[in-house]
Amino acid sequence: MRHAAAEARDVTLLELLDRALDRGVVLAGDITISVADVDLIFVGLKVLLASVERAERLRWGLDGPAGNGASDG
Repeated sequence: MRHAAAEARDVTLLELLDRALDRGVVLAGDITISVADVDLIFVGLKVLLASVERAERLRWGLDGPAGNGASDG
């Protein structure tokens, strides 16, 4: 089994970043600061990480349901 794992293709950080920007990544999280079980501050965070081209396509609805770039126009 180690031999099969050694033959697996290495993915560089640049390739990983390129794939993430091409598809788009959404990060979401919540932070609550409390003292003595009393919630003082709540922060909800949503971040979209995508290339400008992908963000524009998502903004104008140019990606079809399958994400293939199909549009009705």
